[in-house]
Amino acid sequence: MQNNRPLRSPRKPLQVRENHSQAKTIDQTVTHKLQKLLAQSGLGSRREMEVLIAAGQVSINGKVAKIGDRIGAGDLVRVRSRLIRINTGSRLPRIIFYHKPEGEIVSRNDPEGRPSVFDKLPQLKSSRWISIGRLDFNTSGLLIFTTSGELANQMMHPRFQIEREYAIRIIGQLTPEQMTQLTDGIELEDGIAKFDKIVEQGGEGSNRWYHAIIKEGRNREVRRMFEKLGIMVSRLIRVRFGPIRLPPYLKRGMLSELKENEISQIMTLFHKMTEAKPVDS
Repeated sequence: MQNNRPLRSPRKPLQVRENHSQAKTIDQTVTHKLQKLLAQSGLGSRREMEVLIAAGQVSINGKVAKIGDRIGAGDLVRVRSRLIRINTGSRLPRIIFYHKPEGEIVSRNDPEGRPSVFDKLPQLKSSRWISIGRLDFNTSGLLIFTTSGELANQMMHPRFQIEREYAIRIIGQLTPEQMTQLTDGIELEDGIAKFDKIVEQGGEGSNRWYHAIIKEGRNREVRRMFEKLGIMVSRLIRVRFGPIRLPPYLKRGMLSELKENEISQIMTLFHKMTEAKPVDS
């Protein structure tokens, strides 16, 4: 059974900082699979890295790499001619919590030129920030970023059924029949969608708040479920992803980078949740 107990939030904001912890001495004779270390560097999943390697877009010490190659601490790796810093030791990835406001996209490129959540993140030299899941333009709440492609893949892979909890405001009130429909399943264009649980949280005037738990993250899925019932969602906030709850101190537009002990705690939690069903690699 999954452990989706929320983490205890720190009492005050964590400072966004560069991680300059000293690396431990590395045994030059130890080697690792190339695609694994590239994924850990935040460039994508292992499968995505295998595609890049097979396409001849990765080199090791100036020679085109092939799937199955192994690398050590002294090797120079380039992806599409860009030098990549490879961590062959036990250094932890970086993780950031961000309280996304409405009006930002979770994409690096937007033809409409809208503000991007990635504009708010610290610059990285040889890796990249990966968003663990997405939030729609008009949805706010918890976003988690990491430099580890492997961790991101574990947290997003559909087979692990990681819970997402949302606070939902609508105009009007759901009937008992509609509550049942939302947990039994709503037929959408891309398949059946359902909440594992939905409970009313009160409200004022004609507005009512509900909290719902769902185990997938299709595009506009929550809003589309309510639209099928003829109900418009006026506010949508993600308040939890797996065991991680949106910290109460983290106001909209704020971000905080986790300390090493907090990163270790999160990685341990997610590894326990996924170790029974490992991702194909």
